[in-house]
Amino acid sequence: MKNVPKVAAIHDMSGMGRCSMTVIIPIMSALGCQVCPLPTALLSNHSEYEYFYFFDFTDHMKEYYSNWEKNDAEFDCLYSGFIGSEKQINIMIDIIDKMKEHNNPLIVVDPVMGDHGEIYKTYTSEMVHKMGCLVNKADIITPNLTEAAILIGEKYDGETISISALKEYLKKLCSMGPGTAVITGVTTNEGEHINACYDKNTDEYWKVPFEYVDTRYPGTGDLFASLFTGYLLEGKKLPEAMEDASIFISKAVKETHKANTPKSEGVMFEKIMKELYKKHKYYKYSRI
Repeated sequence: MKNVPKVAAIHDMSGMGRCSMTVIIPIMSALGCQVCPLPTALLSNHSEYEYFYFFDFTDHMKEYYSNWEKNDAEFDCLYSGFIGSEKQINIMIDIIDKMKEHNNPLIVVDPVMGDHGEIYKTYTSEMVHKMGCLVNKADIITPNLTEAAILIGEKYDGETISISALKEYLKKLCSMGPGTAVITGVTTNEGEHINACYDKNTDEYWKVPFEYVDTRYPGTGDLFASLFTGYLLEGKKLPEAMEDASIFISKAVKETHKANTPKSEGVMFEKIMKELYKKHKYYKYSRI
């Protein structure tokens, strides 16, 4: 039997709303990973609810991680997402440096900052600026189009973009440090809904079409990055992992929409977990 990949998940914990740890732990566990959470913040629910409680975990992160070190913890992957303060980025960079020195795990950074042209309420301009330093340490990043534009200093012009501009975004993101960049939830000028990625090591661009549902739920970025990372750790190729993640999310969003689930509750993925284990004979990904 293969060893179970151990993932250090550095994210917030939101009690309600199907995002962050409440998505990451069940999804990645179902894909055969051991998820070890290191919280960045505790929230009663995500910030798209009208009211929420927010507890910044910054002052506890170093001691929390130091006890992993004392116990000789070794990880196959570090996967980070929502950040609660600017100081946390420095702590996370220090953790990444220590891990790379120890056993050089896969570093996946989901640079969670905003969506649809809006920066999240808890983010300061200093945090947005500092995110570039964290991205520099990553092997893989998974921004949406809003976050990609912020990172490379481009003006956000909506969710529609040309393939040539998209490829330029991806290449610029990889020039910041990562070997692979994925941009999620893109609509091309031709009206195609895709996720796209660039592999700097092979100089290849890939796109995966997905079935679009005209509604929006929080936590889909967390769901995608968890699926994508889990599939990569399972041994799937880059475009295969991207497509399998895209297929699952499309099915989950359709089920959520059909059930009239309140948008604030996020994507209802629990009912279709068995879909994670379906093998696809034919893939639709292609080079761009």
